[in-house]
Amino acid sequence: MSDTEISRSYPCDDFVTSPALQAWRGVGVEAPAEAVWSWVAQVRLAPYAYDWIDNPGHRSPRELVGLPEPRVGEKFTTAGGRELGRIVSVEPGHQLTGTIMGAFLSYVLVPQDHDRTRLLLKVVMRTGRWTAIGLSVGDLVMARRQLLNLKRLAERHRH
Repeated sequence: MSDTEISRSYPCDDFVTSPALQAWRGVGVEAPAEAVWSWVAQVRLAPYAYDWIDNPGHRSPRELVGLPEPRVGEKFTTAGGRELGRIVSVEPGHQLTGTIMGAFLSYVLVPQDHDRTRLLLKVVMRTGRWTAIGLSVGDLVMARRQLLNLKRLAERHRH
């Protein structure tokens, strides 16, 4: 993550003004933003991280299923067959922000030159200091895997 990416405003910042936890992740994707967006919008179906941990008995889809654009108030994701969280802000093709278990997450797509996209994720939460440290470590592993999976899927299906 660059200093510019960290210092930019994210939609999740509007929901938690004094967070105890702030975590940023980002990956470069060799695909246009439209291709990346299709996969980000599909997190409504599955977590796309480590299925054996956060989606027991279910595999995150490896093909696009043609979902309609996400809307505020809809479920944010599904894990282990259970609907979790809610979408709190969305700009189709640009950002998806949801809340789950007290955390607010913003996925932001930043188009780059020549069909490349930066997929950024910021997580904010009000919580105690020690809880924030524990959640940050867990987030590092799970969020990184999720972004890498979304990257791989978008690159594989970019055409």
